[in-house]
Amino acid sequence: MAASLHTPLCDLLGCRHPVVQSAMGWVADARLTAATCNAGGFGFLAGATIEPGGVEAAIRDVKARTARPFGVNFHMFQPNAEEVLEAVIRHKVRAVSYGRGPDARTIGRLKDAGVVCMPTVGALRHAVKAVALGADVVTVQGGEGGGHTGAVPTTVLLPQVLDAVHVPVVAAGGFADGRGLVAALAYGAAGISMGTRFLLTSDSPVPRATLQRYLETRDPGAIKVSTAVDGLPQRFIDNRALQRLERMSLPAKLAVSARYARQWGRQAGLGPLGMARLGLRLMTGDEGGFRQTAMAANLPALVQRSIVAGDPDRGLLPSGQVAARIDALESCEALIAAIMRDAEQRLDALAALRAAPAASQGRPH
Repeated sequence: MAASLHTPLCDLLGCRHPVVQSAMGWVADARLTAATCNAGGFGFLAGATIEPGGVEAAIRDVKARTARPFGVNFHMFQPNAEEVLEAVIRHKVRAVSYGRGPDARTIGRLKDAGVVCMPTVGALRHAVKAVALGADVVTVQGGEGGGHTGAVPTTVLLPQVLDAVHVPVVAAGGFADGRGLVAALAYGAAGISMGTRFLLTSDSPVPRATLQRYLETRDPGAIKVSTAVDGLPQRFIDNRALQRLERMSLPAKLAVSARYARQWGRQAGLGPLGMARLGLRLMTGDEGGFRQTAMAANLPALVQRSIVAGDPDRGLLPSGQVAARIDALESCEALIAAIMRDAEQRLDALAALRAAPAASQGRPH
């Protein structure tokens, strides 16, 4: 059955299995990315959260850990977007993932360099636009997914997109095992992408105290969508930090965000003029606006507090609802092997079910 699980995605990305590790900010580091690739999946390095001047070293770190192809994500609103683009092309990185920031010219520049362009979208119209701009693959994240997310569940959004575009589609949002992979392939997807499931592995850089909070979350309803952080819907595990933001008035949230923005600007090497230019770009983006722009700094500061510093009470916990199904950590190698083994068993069971009526027709009554 293994041959049936080799899809066009495997050929495009150069991986053995149609399983993608998403580029979670401050989580998808060189170690996790390489571990995914070495296990036969395809890993994306979180280039969008690498500080200016650090992209080259991060890519070299991945290459030192694996000989397999890998990807890098970015968005056009980060101050070192050009640094990421140049490094991706120079190192012949296999693929990039992104949101809706790059224009057709930037996408064409990547494609001309042989880079597979693989945006993540959460709505049908965004998938159609991404393909029109030149995307080679589209990752479709349903509302079950973590971080910024839409309202449409994967089971509705995925077939909509599959019917509307002509490029391979990767399913994301709610996937964690071989059952999910087979279900996605049955819909017509070329593979699955997982974020939360890879966050909860022994190869993840997330501190143990924070991982334990994820593992203790057993109620999918406690992994909820909120607009309190930056004005856009995002899914987090409910905790004191999120509740505090939801209780705060808008002026109070803007004041907190301004403080975080000044700290982030200093770390990124941006002066007042650079911060103003970045704010203008955010405000004129696809989902721009004063409120979203002014509150944008809340997210990285509070996510890093839990994901990097290991303080799950005072930081935010981005998560897909699938976290409620995960109760133990395992390596990327063990995880992907289990996914493929489970998927093959599911396919065998379906084949046996299909053969059963034919066998029963030959029996005497």
